[in-house]
Amino acid sequence: MTVTIPDTAPQMAMVLAAGQGLRMRPLTNHMPKPLIPVLGKPMLDHALDRLAAAGVGRAVVNSHYLGAMIGDHLKDRTAPAITLSPEDTLLETGGGVKKALPHLGSAPVYTVNADIFWLDGPVPALRRLAAHWNPAEMDALLLLMATTKSVGYDGLGDYHMDPLGGLTRRGERELAPFVYAGVQIVKPELFAADTPDGAFSTNLIWDRAQAAGRLFGLAHDGLWFHIGTPAGLKEAEDLLSIGGTRAVAH
Repeated sequence: MTVTIPDTAPQMAMVLAAGQGLRMRPLTNHMPKPLIPVLGKPMLDHALDRLAAAGVGRAVVNSHYLGAMIGDHLKDRTAPAITLSPEDTLLETGGGVKKALPHLGSAPVYTVNADIFWLDGPVPALRRLAAHWNPAEMDALLLLMATTKSVGYDGLGDYHMDPLGGLTRRGERELAPFVYAGVQIVKPELFAADTPDGAFSTNLIWDRAQAAGRLFGLAHDGLWFHIGTPAGLKEAEDLLSIGGTRAVAH
């Protein structure tokens, strides 16, 4: 299926690849989690290939744990072009984006977790996000996955979503029907305005956007795999080997 890339689609992306991957040990003893292969290709490359297909010309990739391996792995990539943002200390998701702001520009950007894996539905997820993005009404648009359809996920969920896509975070003792799928469009300036120096979570940005009525979601219509442990990786690859290889090429 040929899909037109909207004029409002982000041209820049931030790929979050700095985590330590502690739950993936022993696989991460000598390799950062984003470089662990799924179907023979590192998860980081799956994410970057999808960004390139969505029209992203440059991606900023942060790193910390075994960061030199990530830098070496990306040194010859041109689509998208890569800017590295190494972190001496872990800055978490929000702090990592804030550190990279000089490279990201002022226009809305994709942010993608480098340690996730998804299969697109009929229309690629990044293009669906771009088509739904409305900067006049939104500060952030999150790709969400139904918890009941998530492979390898056994958590409580993250958000409730109203019929117009507005998001509300689940309460402390609640179950929520959607989990954040690790992909969003967000306005970079939110990470600069009254945010901590050093480490902080993107949850701070989302909670502020929710309070302002400007946090929205879009339900993913393909498959999504939570690969948090070696057992989860095996489960994902076993399922994908049944019939997912063809879909990965889409």
